Amino acid sequence: MNLTLQVWRQAGPDVPGSFATYEATDISADASFLEMLDLVNERLVLDGDEPIEFSHDCREGICGSCGVMINGVPHGPQRGTATCQLHMRTFADGDEIVIEPWRASGFPIVKDLVVDRSPFDEIIQAGGYVTVDTGQAQDANLTQIPKETADLAMDAAACIGCGACVAACPNGAAQLFTSAKLAHLNLLPQGDAERYERTESMVGVMESYFGSCTNMGECETACPKEISIDFIAMMNKDYVKAKFRNRRSA
Repeated sequence: MNLTLQVWRQAGPDVPGSFATYEATDISADASFLEMLDLVNERLVLDGDEPIEFSHDCREGICGSCGVMINGVPHGPQRGTATCQLHMRTFADGDEIVIEPWRASGFPIVKDLVVDRSPFDEIIQAGGYVTVDTGQAQDANLTQIPKETADLAMDAAACIGCGACVAACPNGAAQLFTSAKLAHLNLLPQGDAERYERTESMVGVMESYFGSCTNMGECETACPKEISIDFIAMMNKDYVKAKFRNRRSA
């Protein structure tokens, strides 16, 4: 299949960018979206041009580093799919595809399709862990956890931190990411001891970088792991409790 690509090119964060047109020819319908970009880059290098910069790592929908806007949609038109899992059979021969980086103030552009997602790291550093000396690993069934609770925690833990929720949100909010990272710890006994301190700390860092949630729901639609916005409601409830509990213990 032959495609026309409109790709955002930007040499660095402090210089203006613009779209460049490239022809992607003889692309297999079974190729992934990133493999298609690889082929385009190979041809650019052979022609003596600078390749398109884009982020990737595992290419298995696990690491979350591959996200780009495809025709205005985070990760492209197929729901529940990361960019690296998107195959070219999703498109038709002769299509024009517009490829952009995440568009959010919290994710400044580094180069071309690469953005700086380090604010997510700072949210995790603020409390996305359990500070307890556990010693050696416990037996699997030593701590009794209801199956419904364990399943819900696993649903939250599926978040890969790609940033699609931020890119899709009209407000550039990061509530879905933050609430998922909170829920997968807060729901389990091991994380309950620091539940409210963790919630207040992580939400505080989140709000310093990202916009506010107004329940648009675009984040859930764009999420490649289809994480529910119910976790945002859970986070908001815990945050209100945290403001009272943490003040009383201060």
